[in-house]
Amino acid sequence: MDLVEALNADGNLTCVVGAGGKKSTLYALADRLERGVVTATVRIPPFEEHVTDVTVTDRPLEAVRSTETWPIGVVAGREGSDRYLGYDPETVDGFVRDLEADAEADVSVVVKADGARTRWFKAPDEDEPQLPAATDTVVPIASAKIVGKRLDEEYVHRPERVAALTDLEPGDRISVDDVATVLTSERGGCKDVPDGATVIPLLNMVDTPDLEETARDIAAAIRDRRDVSRIVLTRLIDDDPVVDVV
Repeated sequence: MDLVEALNADGNLTCVVGAGGKKSTLYALADRLERGVVTATVRIPPFEEHVTDVTVTDRPLEAVRSTETWPIGVVAGREGSDRYLGYDPETVDGFVRDLEADAEADVSVVVKADGARTRWFKAPDEDEPQLPAATDTVVPIASAKIVGKRLDEEYVHRPERVAALTDLEPGDRISVDDVATVLTSERGGCKDVPDGATVIPLLNMVDTPDLEETARDIAAAIRDRRDVSRIVLTRLIDDDPVVDVV
């Protein structure tokens, strides 16, 4: 199964949340979708090398309709030289509704819906994630490499939020069960999932046989906690990034 099929991204609105591979997932999907659009509901670093063009506009539909090259990026604004601004979720909803009403616009939209500052693991803040109501698929992400690391800011974004969802104290080592607990929590990776949206957890950085074993243990613990259709194991730096779907 390829990444687009594994994440049910073709022709849908797919939002990625969490840490440890969020932007890599966006760009890997964009590269594989026939007509992909990359956008965000939060800040996003410049990503010109991953798309044919990034357009700053308050009318994303016009930018999509006028392009002849794919994938493209659309963003609401720019903040300094190192970040673009995303749209509010309601704007993305309107954009997607207009696309769905256009019989010729067979477009897949992928959205960065929270931030993690390049860490490997996180739990959302009070105002996260920013998920459009029209979201078809939510992909909560964590790095398999986080297991065994300590709960601190070196590897974890907002460690106090992770601690609130687990039995961990600052400095404790993170376990398989801790990762599964956060990814499946209604205050964690499954926070504010819109009605009708599908949750597909993704475990990234499965770079070695040992990490694959760890990822499979996390996947089993996820299934103990939540009914999900599938869990995707990835090595997103590879040309064929899907290690397995379980």
